[in-house]
Amino acid sequence: MQLIIESLFNGVAIGSVLLVAALGLAIVFGLMGVINLAHGELMMLGAYSTYVTQLLFKQIPMLKPFYDIYVIVAIGIAFIVSGVVGILLERSIIKRLYGSPLETLLATWGVSLILQQFVRSVPLAYGSGVVVALLIALSSPLLLPDDLLAGTKGKFIKAGTWFLSAIAGITTGGILSSLVSKLGRASARNVDVTAPSWMRGGIEVFGTTFPKTRLLIILITLISVVLVSIFLSKSSWGIRIRAVTQNRSMSDCLGISTETVDVLTFGIGSGLAGVAGVAVSLLGSVGPNVGGSYIVGCFMVVVLGGVGNLLGTIIASLSIGVMTDLIGAGRLLTIWPTMPSPLASTIDFFATTSMARVMIFALIVIFLQFRPAGLFPQKGRMVES
Repeated sequence: MQLIIESLFNGVAIGSVLLVAALGLAIVFGLMGVINLAHGELMMLGAYSTYVTQLLFKQIPMLKPFYDIYVIVAIGIAFIVSGVVGILLERSIIKRLYGSPLETLLATWGVSLILQQFVRSVPLAYGSGVVVALLIALSSPLLLPDDLLAGTKGKFIKAGTWFLSAIAGITTGGILSSLVSKLGRASARNVDVTAPSWMRGGIEVFGTTFPKTRLLIILITLISVVLVSIFLSKSSWGIRIRAVTQNRSMSDCLGISTETVDVLTFGIGSGLAGVAGVAVSLLGSVGPNVGGSYIVGCFMVVVLGGVGNLLGTIIASLSIGVMTDLIGAGRLLTIWPTMPSPLASTIDFFATTSMARVMIFALIVIFLQFRPAGLFPQKGRMVES
C-alpha cells in the first residue's frame, strides 16, 4: 500500500509540471490553433528567471534577509518574463501567420533555436535588461492617454518610449552585472537552483515521506488551475476568450476585439509556461535545452485531453504522470508481482524514463485511433460546421 501511495504521489508531481505547462498551451492551441514549438523555451526562460532571482536574493545585501521567500517572488517574475516574451512573439511573428499552420510550426521552431542560443550567448544580466526594456515598451501604450498616441505626434511618442525603454534595459543590465558577478553566459554546464531551508526535507505521513519540494509544486499547480478556472468562467475577459474559442467570426461580429483576446491569451499561456519553469528548476538543473524535455509531453497532454478543455488537460496530465512513474521506475512489477511472464518482460524492457515515454506515446496514438478528438472533444459552432 505504501508503494502505491508513493507511486501515485510521484506521478501526480510529474503530472503537475506537465499540467501547468500544458495549461497555457491548451488555451493558446484551442483558441488560435497555433502549434507553438517555442513553448518549451518559454519554460526555460521561467527556469532561468528563478535562477537569476535566487542570485539576486543571495548576493544583494538588501535582499539577503528575505532569501527564504525568493521562490514565491520568482513565480511572479517568471510569469511576467515568459508572458512578455510570448506577447512579443505573438505580435511580431505569429499574428502574421494565422491560418498557416506549417509556416507557424517552422517559425516557432526557429524562435526556439534563437532563444536557446540567446541564453547561451548573452550574459543573463543583459538578458534581464532586454526583458525589462520589452516590458516597459509594451506597457507604455497602455498607460499613456489615447490622445497622446494619435496622429503624427503619437508616432514620435511611441518611438520615444522604445528609445527610453532601450536605455532602461541597458541600465538594468549594467546594474545587475555589477551587483551579481555570477550572471554571466549560460554555458553547456547546467546551473542549479538551491531550495530555501523551509523547502528541504520531507513530511512524513503514516510512514510515507513526501518531499516538500514536490508538495510545493503540486500546490503551485492547484493554485494555477483554480485561478485559470476562475478567470475563464467568472471574468469578462475569460468569457470573451471562451466565446472566441467556440466561434471566432461571430465573436468578432458581436464587437469582441479578437486581436486583444489573442494577445491576452498568448500572454497568459506563455506566463503559465514560465510558472512551469519555476517547478522544473526545483526538480533539477537548468540549462538552455531544458524546455525540449517537456514540449512533447505537453502536446501529448493537450491532444489526449481534448484541445482547449481544462478538465481534459488535468486528467490527461495526471494520467501521463502516474503512468510514467509506474512504468519508468519499474514500480508496476513490484506492485503486481504475479504479472504474466510475457507482459512482465515487456514492462521490464520499458522500465526507464525515456522508454516509458515511448510506451505512453504509443498507447496515446492507439487511443487516438478510436477517439481522434481526445477525451473531451471541443464543442461549438465552429467545430460542428
